[in-house]
Formats: sequence, C-alpha cells, structure tokens
Amino acid sequence: MEQWNALMKGARKVSYKRLVARIRKELPEIYERLALWAWNPYAESCRQTKTHYILVHSAIEHFILK
Repeated sequence: MEQWNALMKGARKVSYKRLVARIRKELPEIYERLALWAWNPYAESCRQTKTHYILVHSAIEHFILK
C-alpha cells in the first residue's frame, strides 16, 4: 500500500483518448493485450504523475513509466 500511495502522489487527470493513442503507437503489445480498442468504463479514472501514466482498465491500475 505504501508503494501504491507513493506512485499515486500528485496524480492528476489525463486524457484517456490521448493516453491510449500513445500506448498504441509506443507500446503496441500492451495495446493489443489489454484490448484498449474496446470500451472502458474506467476511462475517467486514468491519471498521470511526474513519472508515470496510470491507466485504469478492467478495474486494474497499470503504472506505465513515462
């Protein structure tokens, strides 16, 4: 829990559409494995910090190093 709190510190909203586009371009394997082309009811929960993008998909937080 301490590590999660540290990673979430200072998190602010990020555009889900832009984040997915970036993942599709730079990390296509993750895009395919997570089926990011499908509707995501957790899209509004995505965040970013100074060091990570936090993609919330299927109620799971994926921390992606910037």
